[in-house]
Amino acid sequence: MTASACVTVHGEREIIPSATEGEAAAALKEFTAAYNKADKEFDPSLDAGYVTGPLGAINQAGLKAKHKNHPDGNERHAPLKLTDAKFTIPKQAGWPKFFLADTDSNRDRDDKSAYDNRWLLVFTRTGADATWKGTYLSLVGLDEVPRLKKDSEGLAEPVKPADAALLAQPRRLSGAYTEFLGKKGAEETFAPGSHTTRWRENRAKSASRMGYSRQYIDQPMTDGAFAPLGLRTVDGGALVFFSTHHYEKTTAAKGLDLRLTEDQKAMMTGEAKQSVTLERVSNQSAVDPAKGGEGKVDILGRIEGLTGARGE
Repeated sequence: MTASACVTVHGEREIIPSATEGEAAAALKEFTAAYNKADKEFDPSLDAGYVTGPLGAINQAGLKAKHKNHPDGNERHAPLKLTDAKFTIPKQAGWPKFFLADTDSNRDRDDKSAYDNRWLLVFTRTGADATWKGTYLSLVGLDEVPRLKKDSEGLAEPVKPADAALLAQPRRLSGAYTEFLGKKGAEETFAPGSHTTRWRENRAKSASRMGYSRQYIDQPMTDGAFAPLGLRTVDGGALVFFSTHHYEKTTAAKGLDLRLTEDQKAMMTGEAKQSVTLERVSNQSAVDPAKGGEGKVDILGRIEGLTGARGE
């Protein structure tokens, strides 16, 4: 069937591509331009309309802190360039809609080494007239980007938040991850690695450094713009992006310095006489295998950013 001029296709009801290739390319271009303007001026208002979710929380808080410390702008600004973009566009009904941009950045080495990676950017929009906004960002090694399932039209398959065919339902990944970090369960869910077992081990070591004590609280983030988004992989699993919320309280023994950074000081509420609680938002990309196999959830990449600080 073809749509005539008098037929309206409703994105909230019909299963349609979330975007065209041209729309996706334009969204990436507009995002990059806004990001560069904001980074040059350290002005969060210049890209506030192009970011949301965990990426937005990290970006806006960081720019606000830097603007406070450097009101004249970023003297070391170097424009971000995202090239070789490969778009994965799913068929969807309802809102928000999303797509994935797999890009090469000018912030690494293009030598196929461990320092060469791909920037995976997830864009979402909440309605037909809304702006596409960068929501998730993950840096993944060249050989770690999973193969995504596509149909004969080249369109991808989104996974539902409650997909029971996966080892971990996407809506439960954030909670399982924070339980794992707090040693309260989910041991059978996550594969060992730098963002799971090693991160937990490093936090345990730093918790009782001489003269300092550290306490951690990890919380899931699953609502609104922080909801998980995923795409089916060719093996029946999924590439899932999800958010988490973290608090780190450091208490110093009498006479010791808390050693705060300029960004931490810029975000500070209260006075850090003896302790400081740092608030961070983190976003993860993960390969969630099909249930029944031998694999575990593999965290491919994690980016976190400071979003608040409270002194006591």
